[in-house]
Amino acid sequence: MTQTQQSTEQAFSPIRVGAWDLPQRFVMAPLTRNRSPETVPTELNAEYYGQRAGAGLIISEGTQPSAVGQGYLATPGLHTDEQQAGWARTAAAVHAGGGRLVVQLMHVGRVAHPDNKAGLETVAPSAIAAPGQMVTAQGQVDHPEPRPLGTDEIEGVVAEFVDAARRAVAAGVDGVEVHSANGYLLHQFLSPVSNTRTDAYGGSAAARARLTVEVTRAVAEAIGADKVGIRISPAHNIQGVLEEDPAETRATYEALVDGIADLGLAYLSVLADPRAELTQDLRRRFGGTTILNTGFAEQTTYDDVATLLDEDFADLVAVGRPFLANPDLAQRWRTGAALNEPDPATFYGGGAEGYTDYPTLPDA
Repeated sequence: MTQTQQSTEQAFSPIRVGAWDLPQRFVMAPLTRNRSPETVPTELNAEYYGQRAGAGLIISEGTQPSAVGQGYLATPGLHTDEQQAGWARTAAAVHAGGGRLVVQLMHVGRVAHPDNKAGLETVAPSAIAAPGQMVTAQGQVDHPEPRPLGTDEIEGVVAEFVDAARRAVAAGVDGVEVHSANGYLLHQFLSPVSNTRTDAYGGSAAARARLTVEVTRAVAEAIGADKVGIRISPAHNIQGVLEEDPAETRATYEALVDGIADLGLAYLSVLADPRAELTQDLRRRFGGTTILNTGFAEQTTYDDVATLLDEDFADLVAVGRPFLANPDLAQRWRTGAALNEPDPATFYGGGAEGYTDYPTLPDA
């Protein structure tokens, strides 16, 4: 068997992940598209996800579990009956194509502005504004200083994630991903820079990890651990959520993974350098299926996927922009066909252009 044959067989070998049997070992990564007006998934959204059912497993764009948790314009939610009905349409479209859909539950915390969520306040671990600016309908504006969540409010945040997860299952979605990465609320709690609390949710590695652990355990109990994944991005150092002390970072993420490893979750998704010692240590500590995401700097190629799998850096690989521009990416990679190039001008907002109009192989 040649190296190329081995790589192809590895990438396209089936795998059981949690409650799902998947046809291959690369999946569609979450991609924010800002195309859900009024925060409700539309028929156009359902068409977009349905076109990409060949991914086997689709992890949706970040979806707020509460109105306060919204950050960006036109992102979908999962906390109202109307939103739940929209996700039901979307799940049905994915299932019609033989795929599985996981909704990523993303509370943005301080990466928000009241103008984008009907004047609602912004909350965070501590009263520290995110750096930079937020896009609103009126243009770019500074992130406001958030209100720190009271200790007595934490239980309510956990309950919002649980309610969204239950709504997802009720909508026919296959599972959820708890988003504890990329500088958003749960990640903000993990960092000693964005979390300066002195209560049970700050001040030590274990305390900073506590909210992510509580959310994940509660969601798993509510819908079944085999329908739940979690995303982390240790030392990502993004959006002012800094983790620059290696020993502190390791202690925090070891506490996080140790706090959930016994659950038997569907997967741990890690956005980090796959070759970093911490990445692989956390994978071993988790003891279950690991999805690797190499980050945003460059597009993930088929060769990248094959190398990560062949060298055993991950069980699956999350792929973003190639799926955005190629609804039939799996078929193209399997046959060696040419790829459509993604158009960055149409990544965020708009309608069908650059969203559902990328050609598939019979049309190309």
